[in-house]
Amino acid sequence: MSVTELDEKIALVLIDLQNGFAGIPTTPHSMEEVIANSIKLAETFRQQALPVMLVHVTYSPDGGDMFVPRTDTESTTRRSLGADWDQLVREIGQQGNDIVVPKRSWSAFHGTSLDMHLRRRGITEIVLAGIMTSIGVESTAREAHDHGYHQIFVEDAMSDRSEESHQHTISRIFPHIGRVKSTEEVLSLLAR
Repeated sequence: MSVTELDEKIALVLIDLQNGFAGIPTTPHSMEEVIANSIKLAETFRQQALPVMLVHVTYSPDGGDMFVPRTDTESTTRRSLGADWDQLVREIGQQGNDIVVPKRSWSAFHGTSLDMHLRRRGITEIVLAGIMTSIGVESTAREAHDHGYHQIFVEDAMSDRSEESHQHTISRIFPHIGRVKSTEEVLSLLAR
């Protein structure tokens, strides 16, 4: 298969586009850019009756399922979580056929139903985007690779807290486990 082709059985997987992360400054792409490009992707996938997986992190009300590791830096999970922090951003326009996958760790695969949803639909390739490039997106990408999925990473539909973290993942990790494309390149491939 050439690098200009997509598998017939392809799904969009959007990571952590939720209220609790919407106000966090990101670089090199703003959260607004990430959401706008994710919307373009989601709308195109929906128009072509291709699966859209909306993954978000959430915890039980008592926080008992939240892992707070001992780290050298302050963990972001220790901050106060607002009342609707785990809700998907309104702009993504969740549709009835979208599959919402709650998670409780960085990866969208660990302890979730994502792999089951993909396999039962015969999915062999995923288009991956979301927040944060070096955390939720990269963790999901590594596990997707281990699960045997082909991947396309939409560089301008993901971002991070630092450009260095984003660029490291985009240039050093993703090229070894999939293909890095822009939103427009993916839309062009889907139009064929």
